[in-house]
Amino acid sequence: MSPTSAPPPETAPRDDSNSGLRRPPLRTSGLATASCIRRLQSRYRRDESSAVAALARLRRGVGKTAHEAPDSWGTDGLEELATIREQEASLRETEPGNLAEVPSPSSRTTRMSEQRQLQEEKAVFLAVTLWAVHQQSVKDDNMHADAWGLGRSVRQLIQERRPQAEGTEARPLTVSALEMNETLRKRFVRIGTSTSFEMLSLRLREVVLLLRDARIPLDYARLADQVCAWQDVSRQAEVRRAWGRDFHVSARYSTGGKSASEE
Repeated sequence: MSPTSAPPPETAPRDDSNSGLRRPPLRTSGLATASCIRRLQSRYRRDESSAVAALARLRRGVGKTAHEAPDSWGTDGLEELATIREQEASLRETEPGNLAEVPSPSSRTTRMSEQRQLQEEKAVFLAVTLWAVHQQSVKDDNMHADAWGLGRSVRQLIQERRPQAEGTEARPLTVSALEMNETLRKRFVRIGTSTSFEMLSLRLREVVLLLRDARIPLDYARLADQVCAWQDVSRQAEVRRAWGRDFHVSARYSTGGKSASEE
């Protein structure tokens, strides 16, 4: 595997019975984001002072890059990212055929590798800081939840239904909710038409604030992988398709039961 190629998948793709989608396994950015949030989320919900302070620092980093927010270092997922990279490098070294001496990488390969690392760092930092905003003041539920892709969460928001416990009846749409549908749909479309990372970050933050108000979760590990891929212009259409498919397919399946995220 070349230094610029994508890291190996964690597991085989899995089916999401809630949305009917078959989702790819998490990659480096998603694994680091999941590990970071798993470390903080349950502690924050227990109101541990160190976790409360950590999320406050993360929220102050929203809209910045990781290197512009040193106050959040150690809590922003980049340590987990470094650990996962080291593990992946060790696995590559032990793969059959990699025991022979590896030639020195070219300057072009090095630049591409550095670019990929920067994309991962930006994606992880954005996802973790957005989660900190989403989880703010919510102590009785997880706002990072597996299988709640961006399209599914926005669909739930448009339907103005909070995640329902199993066996309970979803709230019907109101006239006000129907009037909101087009506005919310347009917000989702604007995410897909972003033309810069800064624009994408801002539009995601706008939607996250709405999801927080409605207490609808989001899969931030999946989002991190998608944001990482989106930074490669040749993959933006792929990411938009994933968001759109999640949005449309989710409408055909019941969303009445939130998957608990990992503690």
